[in-house]
Amino acid sequence: MTKFTRLLGCTIVAASLIGTAFAGGAAAQDKLIVNINKSGTQQYFIDQGNGFTKAAEELGYKASVINVELDANLAISAITDAIAAGAKGIAITVPDQAVGPAIAKAAADAGLLLVATNDNIADAAGNPIPLVGFDGKDMGTKVGVAAGDLLKKSGWLNGGSYGILSVEVQTLSVCNDRTNASRDEVTKAGADAAKIFPITYDGTTNSALEAAGPVITAHPDVDKWVVFACNDEGALGTLNALNNAGFSPDDIIGVGLGAYEACHPWAAGQPSGFKAALYISGTDVGAGAAKALIASLENGTPLPLNTVADTSIVTPENYKDVMPCP
Repeated sequence: MTKFTRLLGCTIVAASLIGTAFAGGAAAQDKLIVNINKSGTQQYFIDQGNGFTKAAEELGYKASVINVELDANLAISAITDAIAAGAKGIAITVPDQAVGPAIAKAAADAGLLLVATNDNIADAAGNPIPLVGFDGKDMGTKVGVAAGDLLKKSGWLNGGSYGILSVEVQTLSVCNDRTNASRDEVTKAGADAAKIFPITYDGTTNSALEAAGPVITAHPDVDKWVVFACNDEGALGTLNALNNAGFSPDDIIGVGLGAYEACHPWAAGQPSGFKAALYISGTDVGAGAAKALIASLENGTPLPLNTVADTSIVTPENYKDVMPCP
């Protein structure tokens, strides 16, 4: 029997049960599209799955959303099972960009449509797969500008010992685009590049927490910290590590990327190291991916090479005007 996990209105197939997720065969799935996500229990990807499902259903299609966490083998299995079930299109955020060629070949051999979401991938010849997501450099630039402005206003540049924690998924190109751009903007604001310390993590909160602790401990002279990351989880884990090390929110300038974690202490009225965040909508990306697939299926038109969603900086003062806080 197929087992599903019902999560915030979106059907997310348990990763261990991918092989049975499409029981019933291709004949019953003539209008099926599938969204496969890494880190599917993170709020952003929950929102993305919800957006994908809602848009598909509004356009008369059935949607399945599969969480493969950070397991590339599960991603390949999910593609195989979606093809066997008769899926007409797949949108995927890969656990590892290196599996792009294998996924592209499988989709092409099966004659179905494929879009990447969030993280770009290419086929074996290096041709990019159509992408629905964000401009990584633009995202990082906005985060860096916000962090730089807050740093200048803090007065920390005029005295005291400050440090900057750049929380990086160094194996993921879109994450490098973000944090590299943030670094550039913070230094343009007057920060000393020698005071920027990288933290390497895998995109999850716990990984950032564990990686940040030793870096913080290694710099006992620093009494003020600026934090930016590839995503909200990276910023949150690092802020938690700073809290564990005894730093108060007043001594932290954290700028998130996502805002879905940053908004929680704001909504609760709690002091927080999150001073701002870049709001990105997983819902918009999921809906955009579903609409792109269905438009191509229905009209026979090529998939657009890039579909870019909007982003905006939010703060504790204005986030309610811009976004829901999940």
